[in-house]
Amino acid sequence: MNEKINIAIVDDHTLFRMGLSSILHESPAIDVLFEAENGRELQQKIREKTPDVVLMDVNMPIVDGYEATSWLKTNYPGVKVLALSMYEDDNSIIKMIRCGAAGYVLKQSRPGQLVNAIEMIYSSGFFFNELVSAGLRRNVLRDDSTSRLSDREKQFLEMACSEMTYKEIADKMFVSPRTVDNYREALFEKLGIKSRVGLVLYAIKNNFYKII
Repeated sequence: MNEKINIAIVDDHTLFRMGLSSILHESPAIDVLFEAENGRELQQKIREKTPDVVLMDVNMPIVDGYEATSWLKTNYPGVKVLALSMYEDDNSIIKMIRCGAAGYVLKQSRPGQLVNAIEMIYSSGFFFNELVSAGLRRNVLRDDSTSRLSDREKQFLEMACSEMTYKEIADKMFVSPRTVDNYREALFEKLGIKSRVGLVLYAIKNNFYKII
C-alpha cells in the first residue's frame, strides 16, 4: 500500500487512546490525524481534518459511538467506521453496524491485527474478523450468493439485523423457534458464516438491510 491511511481515534479512556495512537504511529501505512474523547469532539475536529477511517469506541459520555457513527454516516458517508469493543457482545456490535460501522475489533487485539483491520476496511469497505469465515468473505463480494436463498431465509436474514431475539423473530414469522434455528443454521452453511454479526454484515452488503 503506497499511500498512508488517515485515521482518527475516538475513545474516552485517555491512556488507552494515547497508547493506541502511539502504537499506530509506528506503522508506515497509517497516519493518525487526531484523537477525540467522545463523539462531540469528533464532530468538531473532523471539520478541519477528514480521516479515511475512524476507530470508534462504543460507550462514551456526551455523544456515544452509536450516535457518532450515525452522524458520520449522514454527514461524512465516505468515512469508514471501525468499532472498538471491549467484549464480543453481538447486540452492541450489531447495533454499531446498523448505525453505519463497517466492522469491529476487540480492544485486546494485537497491534498487527488492528493494522490489518484498518487496511482491510480501507481497501474493501468491510472488516471480517475470525468470527466471520473466509466463506462469507467470498460470498459477500459476489452477486450470485443471494440466488441460493429461499424467500423465508431472506425474510429471516432481514429480521436478524434487528434487535429482536430469535424467539421474537419466530413469533414475527409465525413459525416455531426450531424453524428459525433451521433458517439460521442453513444460512450459516450456505454463506460460510459463524455468527449473527456475520449475517448482519452479509445482509447490509447485499442490500437486505439498509443502514440508517
